[in-house]
Amino acid sequence: MSSHTKLTKLEDLLQPSLVAALDRLDLMSQKMLQGRMQGERRSRRRGQGMDFADFRPYAAGDDLRFVDWNIYGRLDRLFLKMFLEEEDLGLVVAIDASASMDTGDPNKFDVARRIAMALGYVGLVNQHRVTLAVLQEGRADRLSSLRGRRRAADAASWLISQKAFGTSGFDSACRALASARLGRGMVIVIGDYLLREGYESGLRCLASRGWDVFALQILSPEEMDPRKNNQNLDVRLVDLENKSEVEITLNSTVVREHQRRLETFNTTLRETCLRLGVRQMTIDSAVDYQKFLVETLRKQGLLK
Repeated sequence: MSSHTKLTKLEDLLQPSLVAALDRLDLMSQKMLQGRMQGERRSRRRGQGMDFADFRPYAAGDDLRFVDWNIYGRLDRLFLKMFLEEEDLGLVVAIDASASMDTGDPNKFDVARRIAMALGYVGLVNQHRVTLAVLQEGRADRLSSLRGRRRAADAASWLISQKAFGTSGFDSACRALASARLGRGMVIVIGDYLLREGYESGLRCLASRGWDVFALQILSPEEMDPRKNNQNLDVRLVDLENKSEVEITLNSTVVREHQRRLETFNTTLRETCLRLGVRQMTIDSAVDYQKFLVETLRKQGLLK
């Protein structure tokens, strides 16, 4: 079962009532990452920014503008003033665009695109480099290196144009994403993680590049409880990715076993992410995603 809301414009992805709240937020990386352009993020790298850090002895070829002449007057030796340097934060938001995401009430792919748009918007208004990506058929199709509020419409148009179909080819798609020249920063991977081929290799590949990786799992209410939004006890389940079918009766024993296996699966996902140094969270597609963005992700330390 899938319940789509037709997405045709920026306001369908990013409600005006949410924009004011997002304008007050910024991304928070748990890793101090060095970028190549000046941005809004402070690093502990010593350079030529505005905040004083330390002195070091002058070496031939150093810029004389940074010599501390007061020390020279006292010690008759040249020392350079060192400063904390601004660093650029890159944000990559990647969505699993396989057929299994095009299910649920609310539709998981729609919710994923709304969350991606909101996170991308936070990055844009704070002048970070933003890349959006969809993981599909072993590829990572991207809209790369957006910067500034004026690019929000471009981001929305691109997300609206995406369709969920086929398989994700998660590991190959993550390798393709990791090999792209996207700088360093935060990578948020949104999907259901219900992958036949698994997810560990793909997440490890991203984490090994030094990115701060956050795995956001979206499950539909029906996946959490098969009886949700379903009044029939006898149902036919269809795997949208390989088209296999199975008929089951949703009695209490079947439902309990499903929920037990789902909990086991999600526990493994959490433990795998912890081992890889990847932050992880699971949400229901029926979540109040505005509250999720403004409150929950701040508590999780992803936004501030």
